[in-house]
Amino acid sequence: MRSKRLVAFLALAALALASLTFATAAMGQEAEVTVGSIDTEFSQNKQNEPAVALNANNPLWAAAGANDNIDMELCNAGPDNDCPFTEGVGVSGISFSFDGGKTWTQPNYPGYSARTCVGTAGTDTDPCVPLTPTEGGQIGTLPKYYENGLVSDGDPAVAWGPRQGANGAFSWANGSRLYYANLTSNFPGQQGFKGAEAIGVSWTDDPEVAAAGGAAGWAAWHAPVIASKQSSATFSDKEQIWADNASSSPFFGNVYICHAHFVGNPAQSIHVSVSRDGGNTWTNKKVTPASDNFQHFGRSGCTIRTTSDGVTYVFYEEANAFTSLPPHGSHFYVVSTDGGSSWSRPQKAFDVTDPCFNIDPNIARCVEDGWAGARNDLAASPSIDIANGAPTGAGATNEIVDAWADGSGGLNNENVLVATKLPNGGWHGPFVASTGGDRGYYAAPAISPTGDRLYLTYNAFTTPFQANTSAPRNLIGVVKTSSAVLDPTTGSWTTLHRTAGGDPRASSQNNLVAEFLGDYVYTAAANVGGTNFAVGVWNDVRAAADCPAIDAFRLEFRDAVLAGTVQPEEEDLPEIRAEGGDAEPHQEGEPEAPAPNYECPDFWGNSDIWSYSNAP
Repeated sequence: MRSKRLVAFLALAALALASLTFATAAMGQEAEVTVGSIDTEFSQNKQNEPAVALNANNPLWAAAGANDNIDMELCNAGPDNDCPFTEGVGVSGISFSFDGGKTWTQPNYPGYSARTCVGTAGTDTDPCVPLTPTEGGQIGTLPKYYENGLVSDGDPAVAWGPRQGANGAFSWANGSRLYYANLTSNFPGQQGFKGAEAIGVSWTDDPEVAAAGGAAGWAAWHAPVIASKQSSATFSDKEQIWADNASSSPFFGNVYICHAHFVGNPAQSIHVSVSRDGGNTWTNKKVTPASDNFQHFGRSGCTIRTTSDGVTYVFYEEANAFTSLPPHGSHFYVVSTDGGSSWSRPQKAFDVTDPCFNIDPNIARCVEDGWAGARNDLAASPSIDIANGAPTGAGATNEIVDAWADGSGGLNNENVLVATKLPNGGWHGPFVASTGGDRGYYAAPAISPTGDRLYLTYNAFTTPFQANTSAPRNLIGVVKTSSAVLDPTTGSWTTLHRTAGGDPRASSQNNLVAEFLGDYVYTAAANVGGTNFAVGVWNDVRAAADCPAIDAFRLEFRDAVLAGTVQPEEEDLPEIRAEGGDAEPHQEGEPEAPAPNYECPDFWGNSDIWSYSNAP
């Protein structure tokens, strides 16, 4: 029998350990980013595809974007089992944090909104009439799109850069500018640009006023500018924005946007737009050949960063044809040493394996968690960061870190891989960075400005592929760190945060036939007062409730597709915009969908964006 003294000692040791654990946990904090929506009603409770950026000159200032249905009509407006994207209503959500990503606010602005289109259960003849700004319309998405004949269509990308002075020179002393790039379409009946989808850019020089919302917050935003080169056949997609934020760079203040440029199938290339005047005007260059055959099927999933001396890197994935599963591809990159005026020939970094072992009949896309699952077509695309020493460039190593989800381990063993490279050296890795049992879904790295710490955020499934729609599934968010910056082997990673997760079956495309989680997660790193920290954002379904009626409908729909009774339906937001803003029409012979907002539990469809920050 243990003595009382030993028992007391063990109790004190346990208390000390608990206190240490609490102190360690207290260093970091998670928070919901998309705090503005009503979580109980679909599809206003649907958010996905997060982006985040930290202001290098004021590191506790953060901005996040997301695809956000907050301003859409509810399913009960019109037919109760029809949950369309309301024509003309934007989906590019914006949130702000001024404590390094520990807490968030999502402002409301005057705008074109269908929030009040709630409908009546059991009534199919109550149409949605959105409110204009002058009629009291309120939006939680980017302002000034409706007023300029445009619609914000999501795929958010955010970046902070310096402001330009009266003499034309950029300086942090002039203040900071927040840029927000997103897919953009013409408002119904208007033609502000050619083609189906363009890249629009908004910015604000006063984020604190913008974060407060209202008329003053609306006024704090500049009207959107079209940054992509458009023709009648152009479909711009999958963009990322970056501002050269190290004052040591000869191109300090330049703003770059990379994106996939579609003019047919598979005619697809990577383009880069450059602004040298703070986003007012843009030049555009094609930096890769167009995909012109099915051996070089697709170039997409680009990511862009700059070094302390102004060298610009654009990475992208070139995917091979889906002639066998899993499909293979490669990470390529192009380089500019003159501020985006000219670009190198594409250089291959390494080969990758897309984590695509099943093409789902419901959507004719890759899925990872199970039938009628969320698509994962771009999971092996690169996501990079560079230790450029921002805001001054001091101490920069210019090390590059690349992360992605990879299927080389086989079905149910999909990993998150990380590779690193010094500017004049070869690649180190790739190394497995995910925890055993985590089936990597999407991943994004960040590296501290002086290159002495790596960070990684990823979504992962912890359940195996489900060949049904009835068994529960689990999606988690994970944030990790490693001080082994050049050789981040599996054992070098420390988990900063790991969520309990939630069931992704409770997420949904607006046409209801499958889940939807989007295509991105993001991480951003900075240094404040000599302390490195990071903020990561991910897709989260912890607060979503599964709906057995939807599960059964999705399986019935799959059976109808396999029987040839109906054609698969695909929800891709910009394609829907190009086709008139609605989900695809129901087909003859298609199973009858449930009415989600009264045949499903509250919180069904409630996908959120969450963050973790260890800011000091």
